[in-house]
Amino acid sequence: MPEIRNPNQGGSQDSRAFLVMMIVMLGVIFGLQYWRAQRNPPVVSPHPSSQPATTAATKAPTAATTASPGKAVAATTVAASQIATTVVENELYRITFSNQGGQVTSWILKKYKDDAGHPLDIVHQGAARRFGFPLSLYTYDDGLNQQLAGALYVASAGGKLEAPATLSFKYALGNLSVTKTFTFGDTYVIHADTQVLRDGVPVRALLAWPAGLGDTDTPMGYAGAQIDSDSNGKVQHLAFKKITSGNTLNGPFSFAGMSDQYFGAVFLPDHPDDATLVAFDHMVDISVVRPSFLAGEPTVSSKQLPVLGAAMGSITGHTQTNLFVGPKAITILKNIHTADDGNLEPLLDFGFFGPIGKYLFLGLRMVHSWIAPRQATPNNYSWGWAIVLFTLLIYTVLLPLRVQGMKSALKMQRIQPQIDAIKAKYKNPKPTDPKAGEMNAEIMAMQKANGVSMLGGCIPSLIQLPLLFAFFTMMTKVVELRQAHFFWLPDLAAADPYHILPILMVATSFLAQFYTPSPGVDPQQQKMMAFIMPAFSGYLTWNYSSGLALYWNVGNIVMIVTQLVMNQTSMGREMREIAAKRARRKAAAPKPGVKTIQGRR
Repeated sequence: MPEIRNPNQGGSQDSRAFLVMMIVMLGVIFGLQYWRAQRNPPVVSPHPSSQPATTAATKAPTAATTASPGKAVAATTVAASQIATTVVENELYRITFSNQGGQVTSWILKKYKDDAGHPLDIVHQGAARRFGFPLSLYTYDDGLNQQLAGALYVASAGGKLEAPATLSFKYALGNLSVTKTFTFGDTYVIHADTQVLRDGVPVRALLAWPAGLGDTDTPMGYAGAQIDSDSNGKVQHLAFKKITSGNTLNGPFSFAGMSDQYFGAVFLPDHPDDATLVAFDHMVDISVVRPSFLAGEPTVSSKQLPVLGAAMGSITGHTQTNLFVGPKAITILKNIHTADDGNLEPLLDFGFFGPIGKYLFLGLRMVHSWIAPRQATPNNYSWGWAIVLFTLLIYTVLLPLRVQGMKSALKMQRIQPQIDAIKAKYKNPKPTDPKAGEMNAEIMAMQKANGVSMLGGCIPSLIQLPLLFAFFTMMTKVVELRQAHFFWLPDLAAADPYHILPILMVATSFLAQFYTPSPGVDPQQQKMMAFIMPAFSGYLTWNYSSGLALYWNVGNIVMIVTQLVMNQTSMGREMREIAAKRARRKAAAPKPGVKTIQGRR
């Protein structure tokens, strides 16, 4: 076997080699530091000092810095002496700026809370410390990015500002000068005007929101992150799998930025034709808490998930843009306008069944408006009751179609013996047999003669399925349902923590199928579906939106009650009698392949 050596017991040659390597590395490090000191002026330390904060620019005349032959620019130093913060506030947000980088360290949305019940900070603090804070500047030079983010800017104001207000940051060092000006109003939109000059020439510097949003604290939240853009009227929602980090996309852009399930940080450039977008894709580690199915302690595991970021700038080097940072509430988005007279409503993406999902939510919101004014605290149970009432309204509207479907099913039952006779005549041919086409044509002719529609009994299901799928997407997209509680449910957009509704789903789905007659369906298939579909519905809602499970359960209960009533009508009694006759006839008929032995008299 090969000898395994202990690295702590290496020979003298190893020690000498290690010593030489350390000397060379130290020489390289100190050499690089000396070379940089000779080429670049010293940068003001980004760490706090014991001196008081400087509110005015410090101007130190120095010798001219040569940018190119024949061109000289006077070097001016504009920098603060220590870190200071400025807070800008209105009734919707409280933004904390640091003069280090002239960037945002906290952006509180006052009307929303995190899972711990604290005011929601929309800055993803963990990702921001690693990849950059909001409203930092992104150039295509990593060294310059770090310098701009670490420099101490001179702020036009300190302490606290009440919007409407304007806050500017200035920084200059050697041949580099930076200006960042932010304007605040009474909405979720602020305006930014930024420019970086080197030797008096604009540097292509983009205003960045580099790394995620602060509400994405669950795997579903991270999975819902996307890059949103509107270019020439074409709206795109790109998931992280389709993002190539650092790629530059040229405009025109009416808006572009990033969002997750409920919130967004989206740029609306003043000049869409000159706008460029850079998207970022970073990976972060988060802790995933999985509750124990029994009464044990929950398990905590680490999972690596992506966070997206975006930066917007102008090809001219002078960036002027609005920035929306807030909830993706449809009423808010419709009132935020782009430079080309559009708005941010397309930011709210309801998926494949988008149009249905949108109008379902508008209907749900209308029902909610009937309930909420009657409550002292609108969020207290109001959205849950709105879902219940809205479901009752939907199924009331669908009731005539359900009655029509039952009539069609009764007609089908009446002619079922004739259909069986036609099948017996053709001896049930295989689908590939040419006789199968003749048999189907004869069956369809007989159905038409008796006024039977093949789709008559399917219309209610065909309508209910798109509604269900649209609800499936809508329930986790609208910020209004976020943290809306209902009895034991703390959040209608999240799963039922006790799985009561999914278990109830299995029972109500089974009863709905049990009481609904299925003429013409094979009994074995009917039994199989009676167990598979309820199990599937319970599985689907086990870890999904409890609001969807509430809608589905209420719908099932309405179907059960409606069917029980319909079963007592003349139609229902006739259907049961026909089904019973058919069952008796089928039981009395000799089974294929079974010989009947006649006894002697």
